[in-house]
Amino acid sequence: MAGNVQTFPPVERQLIVFDFDWSLADQDSDRWVLEVLAPKLRKKMKELKKEVQWTDLVASCMQELHEQGGTREQIEDALRLMPVHPAMIRGVSSLKSRGKTTFFLLSNANIIYITTVLKSKGLESLFHEIVTNPAEWDPSGLLKVRRRIDPSGPQHNCKVGCSPNMCKGEELDAFLKRHGSEFDRIVYVGDGSNDLCPVLRLRKQDVVFCRRYRGLYSLIKPYEEEGRLPCGVQYWTGAWEAEALLDEL
Repeated sequence: MAGNVQTFPPVERQLIVFDFDWSLADQDSDRWVLEVLAPKLRKKMKELKKEVQWTDLVASCMQELHEQGGTREQIEDALRLMPVHPAMIRGVSSLKSRGKTTFFLLSNANIIYITTVLKSKGLESLFHEIVTNPAEWDPSGLLKVRRRIDPSGPQHNCKVGCSPNMCKGEELDAFLKRHGSEFDRIVYVGDGSNDLCPVLRLRKQDVVFCRRYRGLYSLIKPYEEEGRLPCGVQYWTGAWEAEALLDEL
């Protein structure tokens, strides 16, 4: 259950920030592609995830997949199969159609994965802006993925625990600065441990829609119980519960 779904007060300008994997989508795109196309590489990814920075690991696996004969067409086909629940599609589409809401995607996946999945679900025009790791196809069909923050350049200053490739809190602040005007309410939809940093930067009138039983859930609970969470919180497990929350905005 999503808990007691409240009626949120009406606002004039609202920002909804979505994480991608396990938040908008019902899978993790980095893992999904390998599960579909190369289970041995998926196993290798699992074994190395504590030793190698994640974005670098994805890039390495893409290189290996390419060397094994994996093609651009196969990767794109796998991404088109990746599940985005109909209830989530319905929820975001309905909210977008009502106006007053700006959609912002903030993800540790990569731009090729995200845009391919969004297009396959008819959601290519949903987001005002997408901030994620860069990626591009080279002429040979290799998908080149790299960190948003280059390891050779200046690094972020996050103290919450964001991964080296991106501080989601800093990225949210930068988005708000770029768009220069105050949103009456920010809604953050997330599930992972890297979503804690931006959530801790929200205000009293803002709210996080936190997916249960994943990384963010275990991190956010102590903040909520101790009264240290700066914003409201609503929990959801299945996309149909997220849809009910979106319908209340």
